[in-house]
Amino acid sequence: MAFAPLDPLLHSQLRLAIVSLLVGVESADFNFLLEKTGATRGNLSVQITKLNDAGYLTVKKTFKDNYPNTKCSLSPKGLKAFEKYVDALKGYLGT
Repeated sequence: MAFAPLDPLLHSQLRLAIVSLLVGVESADFNFLLEKTGATRGNLSVQITKLNDAGYLTVKKTFKDNYPNTKCSLSPKGLKAFEKYVDALKGYLGT
């Protein structure tokens, strides 16, 4: 039995955590993702950029009370990739 390949973009622990958090919400701001993932600001920023460049996220940069505010939401492409990733993992687990 051949195992389905795992999406290398989602196979990163932090990127998978970001996408997993965004599956359950309409959008989330940078500080929410920072708090929930426990990542550093720099690493979170880099991983969000990678997911955005791949089309998995949409990112809106605005200002809130004169402070920069980054909001992320999962794109349809990102949701489809996540669902495919989860299905592939289920295959590995035999479920």
